[in-house]
Amino acid sequence: MKLYSWNVNGIRAVLTKGTFQTFIAEHQPDVLCLQETKAKEGQAEVNLPDYHEYWNSADKAGYSGTAIFSKEKPLQVIKGFTDELAEKYGLAGDSYGDPAKEGRVISAEFEDFWVVTVYTPNSKNDLSRLELRHKQWDPAFLEHVQELEKTKPVVFSGDLNVAHNEIDLANPKPNVGKHGFTNEEREGFDAFEAAGYVDTFRSAFPEKADAYTWWTHWANARARNVGWRIDYWLASKGIADKVVAAAIHPDVMGSDHCPVSIELDLK
Repeated sequence: MKLYSWNVNGIRAVLTKGTFQTFIAEHQPDVLCLQETKAKEGQAEVNLPDYHEYWNSADKAGYSGTAIFSKEKPLQVIKGFTDELAEKYGLAGDSYGDPAKEGRVISAEFEDFWVVTVYTPNSKNDLSRLELRHKQWDPAFLEHVQELEKTKPVVFSGDLNVAHNEIDLANPKPNVGKHGFTNEEREGFDAFEAAGYVDTFRSAFPEKADAYTWWTHWANARARNVGWRIDYWLASKGIADKVVAAAIHPDVMGSDHCPVSIELDLK
């Protein structure tokens, strides 16, 4: 079973470019998780008759948003957090908006496991959203995943907007303390691992450098592979041993991010 995750940075843009259609034809994912769709269902001309589509779009037009496309129909789909969880962590919003209403999480239950995808709030250049991210969002998302795991193992994917360790970005030293590589954001990832979730790519390739999933548009960064690994698949211990492959696909163009994938063997 092939599971892919891709921050498309606008589903309509990758459809217009034709890169989305090429990607589907070449990779044929069984489950595809998308982040930053920037569209509501029906706004994008997605023609995928082999897939069931589930969207969680932001209230704000053209912003954020996640989706799961699956060949197999899920048993159920949950959009976002429960109201109780959002209230517990005070996710009522800030000057940018309400992160609980930005379509940032969608979860699909299958026979043997849950698939969750997330578009984690960016801490911003001035770190103005770092406290929300560190004290509210990351712990709320972790609790959400742990609640699901009480019923079945979980794999979760998405743009987590953090490079976990120095090996995960091309220029770690000058970026220490900057958004995407602060101690607080990295601690949020540490908490996932402490709770038993396995970084599938790093588990498979513990020493592999120059493996990135996002590149700035500036200074020809992608061609020079000056990037960051901020897109992930994590697996709970109950299913991590079923992950038989993990990969990054930098050859897939169309977004400033590239897809990441895992293969599960559930036999």
